[in-house]
Amino acid sequence: MFQIGASLREARTRRGLSPADVQRAIRIRERYLRALEEETWDLLPGEAYAKGFLRTYAEFLGLDGDLYLDEWNSRFAHPDEVPEPEPPPSPRRRLGALRPLLAGVAIAVAVAGAAAWKLGSDGKTIHTQTSATATTAAQAPVRKPPAATPPAAPAYAVFRAARGNCWLLVRSSGPAGPVLYERTLAQGRTLRLPVGRALWVRIGAPWNLDLGIAGKAVTRLPTVPANVLVSKSGVAAA
Repeated sequence: MFQIGASLREARTRRGLSPADVQRAIRIRERYLRALEEETWDLLPGEAYAKGFLRTYAEFLGLDGDLYLDEWNSRFAHPDEVPEPEPPPSPRRRLGALRPLLAGVAIAVAVAGAAAWKLGSDGKTIHTQTSATATTAAQAPVRKPPAATPPAAPAYAVFRAARGNCWLLVRSSGPAGPVLYERTLAQGRTLRLPVGRALWVRIGAPWNLDLGIAGKAVTRLPTVPANVLVSKSGVAAA
């Protein structure tokens, strides 16, 4: 166990940086940087932002972002509670649920039997209706079913840490969407995600990252840690 905030402050002062210098470099507000150094986590927007800011700040100072994140998780994270699964219904309950259906089937069988008996009492009626039905079916044109349209191939965004490690936080649709990926992408590793919906991405070290969308390389990425929206049409600032 170690003091997260004190070690961050010591690393910053050892490099001769002020909080304002760090804010200009990594685009995290100075008040959030001070909250990290003072371990006043309630001043941060939420757990996801706290972990993202902590990793980005530590790696900017040349520290091990994973080590700081593990320490934070062990002391301050609040894991979501998982609800207990409901027990399966008993055979008696399943039988009770089927009784209305069985009653409906019995009524339908009884009505069909009565109709068959009434028609069977008059053979001519049966013969005439059968002939008319056969004639109508013979005259009806045969329609071919429409040709099935093959589904479009899904487009993917491929993130590759080409020149060094790069921390990524990826959410579906926007900054409040569900988290799809949150960790450091090690150098040489690749992350492949579908872009049917737009992806909201926080990039910790964009200078180490290569990005391709639907097989086309993205030539312009931010030069500092930033938030972007990744879609089939390209990359835009978030």
